[in-house]
Amino acid sequence: MTSRRMRLFAFDFLGPAHLSAGLWRHENDRGHRYTDLRYWTDYARLLEEARFDGIFFADNAGYHDVYRSSVAEALADAAQLPANDPSLVISAMASVTDNLGFGVTASTSYEHPYALARRFTTLDHLTNGRIGWNLVNSYSDSAARNFGMGRQLPHDERYDRAAEYLEVTYKLWEASWEDDAVVRDRENCVWADPARVHEIHHHGRYFTVPGIAQCEPSPQRTPVIFQAGGSPKGQQLAAAHAEVVFANAVSMAALKGQIDTVRKLAAEAGRDPQSVKVLEMLNVVCAPTDEAARAKFESYRRLINPAGAMTRYSGWSGLDMSQLAPDVPLEHVKTRAGQTMVDLFSKMDPDKEWTPRDIAEFIGIGGSGPTIVGSPRTVADELIRWMDVTGVDGFNIGHAVKYQDIADFIELVVPELQRRGVMWTDYEGSTLREKLYGPGVIRLREDHPGRRFAHRPIPPHTREFQEAQPTAQGASL
Repeated sequence: MTSRRMRLFAFDFLGPAHLSAGLWRHENDRGHRYTDLRYWTDYARLLEEARFDGIFFADNAGYHDVYRSSVAEALADAAQLPANDPSLVISAMASVTDNLGFGVTASTSYEHPYALARRFTTLDHLTNGRIGWNLVNSYSDSAARNFGMGRQLPHDERYDRAAEYLEVTYKLWEASWEDDAVVRDRENCVWADPARVHEIHHHGRYFTVPGIAQCEPSPQRTPVIFQAGGSPKGQQLAAAHAEVVFANAVSMAALKGQIDTVRKLAAEAGRDPQSVKVLEMLNVVCAPTDEAARAKFESYRRLINPAGAMTRYSGWSGLDMSQLAPDVPLEHVKTRAGQTMVDLFSKMDPDKEWTPRDIAEFIGIGGSGPTIVGSPRTVADELIRWMDVTGVDGFNIGHAVKYQDIADFIELVVPELQRRGVMWTDYEGSTLREKLYGPGVIRLREDHPGRRFAHRPIPPHTREFQEAQPTAQGASL
């Protein structure tokens, strides 16, 4: 039995429905309140009172229009559409909490790094160091079209661009302003000492950013870096840069393989492999007894909308599932969109050949993550078993019924986890990074590549970041 502390995040989306298909129709679902600020502040209080590490917001720069070559099914089932901007609700949620962390998804494909760096520094200031950035490259052609690019860049090139994107943000967050740049000298009318604020002189393949950061350093400087890291390129990026890897595996064997790979690559990149924390996405349906939980799960299954499930999977994978025979196993294919979502079912569970019908049934509740069904004791046993078998550090807990499933988890399962000593009863350290690494670890660790820029100006035309990256034999980008 594990003695490690379990990290827990609530996995959510700023829209009426997220991963579950058709479950927004459940009488206890509160997705219709997604535009109500009080809903989100009440939710933040609930999570903090339960001592969750944070809330993790998914986001998508595009929308699902692959299934039947139309956005119609996405609109009909609220399949991650409509979708509001999650970054704009963080300040309100932070204002009613003191310790809850916030992971926010933002794409490197459709926003300039100069603007993103400013926004995350602002959020880190306003949350007093509780912000994290889930770095994604985006996967949908609908986003590329609506941002004027026609089609998205090829998969591997998106990761090459993301590597340079990170370089720019590290320079802005870590190198532009020295720690003591803000002097607030009233007598001499000097807010910030110009000699301690530096241009970053970035001139790269994708971005040119010559000047200074607009913001003075925030508590964490660089937000906690989250990354999914499913494809080979994604795993290399995660191993080199991620502090938290967001895993999405359908089995313990698949998750253990993913964790072992990313930590091996992290070691090859010169990082402590245990510094890369891993959170598995899964869903929990709980009730006071196993029998009641199974009955609850079956009532959820009756609400699944297969078209909504296929709409989501088609968007994630880039495959129009309406064109495939429902009972023929899905072959491994290459796609410009979400290769990880194709591999998830065609490769990652070697003991099963997945058909489109199987996939629709599996992802109908909670998306592509596994679902644990049971009493508080059963759920706690299973969560601990996942940690023992795979080495995972914690979980992104999703939902079928918005708000209610998390509230049930908090009422029933959290006390059991706390009783067993795997979930804390009070916070240690106030920043998000401290929740991962312990009190006092507020800035990037010394073995993180972004740390190379800390506290020193960058001379013009330097390319040392690229030169310091791991070779192709390790975790190259």
